[in-house]
Amino acid sequence: MADSTSMKQKEEAHWAKTSRLMFTHLGIWFFFGFIIHMFVVPLNKFTIPILGFPLGFYMAAQGSLIVFVVMLFLFAKQQDKIDREFGFAEED
Repeated sequence: MADSTSMKQKEEAHWAKTSRLMFTHLGIWFFFGFIIHMFVVPLNKFTIPILGFPLGFYMAAQGSLIVFVVMLFLFAKQQDKIDREFGFAEED
């Protein structure tokens, strides 16, 4: 019975960390997916030095997409770390 209780606590702790990670990434996704695009006009006052593009245009066209791809890899790495910490990782 104690083993069942221990496993239940382990699952709850795992889910708490997983959901916290998920909501953090959703918040970042929302920021770069919607909030940044609301400020395109003010951001266009700044220019990216090397590329010469207005910052608002760049964030709307490329920046958000780059952030999303980087987030995918970070999320996978962070989730794998959480899974390994609680013993739920898949075997390599």
